[in-house]
Amino acid sequence: MTSNCSFEAVDHLMKYLELVIYIPIFISGLILNATALFVFCAFLQKWTESSIYMTSLALMDLLLLFPLPFKMHASNNLWPAHLQPLCSVLESFYFIGIYGSIYTIMCIAADRWLAICHPFKAKQMRSLRASLGTCIGVWALVLIAVIPTIVRFRESGHKDFHCFHHFSQNGWSPPVIICLQVFGFLGPTLVVVYCSSRTIWALQQSGQHSLQSRACVKIIYSSLAAFLIPFTPSHLAIFLQFLVRQEVIQDCSTKSRISLFIQLTMCLSNITCCLDALCYYFIAREVRSTRNNFKLSAISQRRATFSISEV
Repeated sequence: MTSNCSFEAVDHLMKYLELVIYIPIFISGLILNATALFVFCAFLQKWTESSIYMTSLALMDLLLLFPLPFKMHASNNLWPAHLQPLCSVLESFYFIGIYGSIYTIMCIAADRWLAICHPFKAKQMRSLRASLGTCIGVWALVLIAVIPTIVRFRESGHKDFHCFHHFSQNGWSPPVIICLQVFGFLGPTLVVVYCSSRTIWALQQSGQHSLQSRACVKIIYSSLAAFLIPFTPSHLAIFLQFLVRQEVIQDCSTKSRISLFIQLTMCLSNITCCLDALCYYFIAREVRSTRNNFKLSAISQRRATFSISEV
């Protein structure tokens, strides 16, 4: 695709904005997630389904954080052509961390929904082995989906290049972007929104208006916001940039704004590493605070079943 539009002003601005955004995210995210993993592995007396999911999420976040220093360097420096394989590996780590986190958060929301809304089924379906198998399945899924796709993002050449930037046209092909949007974001988002809304509705309708129930509802709202805020703008930006690469959008000023939008939102989406780490405490608190609610819900359903059977 040929274009006479210039994006030098956007690229110059992003060189400084990326440093301002990435350095605090990298430092705080590394400390928070490493601390969470240390606590899970050293001080956790008994593993639960939630702690297994949170451990997997912390590993995904660390995998996302690992390429950030290289990404900061690549924004301001050209890499020699022989480093393209290394660049593909780093890009794979980055996208595995992003979409692994999305799917792990989806599993946490579904596990919470099952435990609160269907306590009897939860006793049969929830187990440490099932949670561990689910996490392994998520890792396998994103590895299989991301690595072959990332390899196609760059065409082999002999010129210096910017890693994490200027992907080939193959990387912006309709099948890749449709799968990314539908299976990478929209599908998990629908699951997270549905499970979270049904869980909130069940807690509000259960008749348990204690401080614990209200705190649990606030935690679910916070977790939902921590999922939607980082990932929704970045995937909207990916879609708009796809329209640019398909020449649906041709106005230079619009292209420039979209270029700034996608780079900025992709930077800010990395804040999920910090938000996830902050959510570990609240999710652990939720597990403790809602344990009685699970019991009360089960007792209520059991009483209702006995009452119907006596009629």
